[in-house]
Amino acid sequence: MNIDKNQIMELLHSRGRHDEATQVSNTLPDKVDTDNGEHKDLLAKLGIDLDDVKDKLGGLGKLI
Repeated sequence: MNIDKNQIMELLHSRGRHDEATQVSNTLPDKVDTDNGEHKDLLAKLGIDLDDVKDKLGGLGKLI
C-alpha cells in the first residue's frame, strides 16, 4: 500500500507531533510504500506506528 508522505506529515501535525513530521519530510520518499521493509524501518525509527497511520488515513479515504 502506498501513502503520500504529505498525508503522514499532516496527520502528525494534527496530533502536535511537529518534530516527527519534519523528520518524515526529510527522510521518507514522496510515496511511502508500506510493504517496503526500508520504509517500514524508517517509520519505526521515527516512532511512527504504521498500523495507526493506515487506520487513520484509510478511514479518511486518503490512501493512494
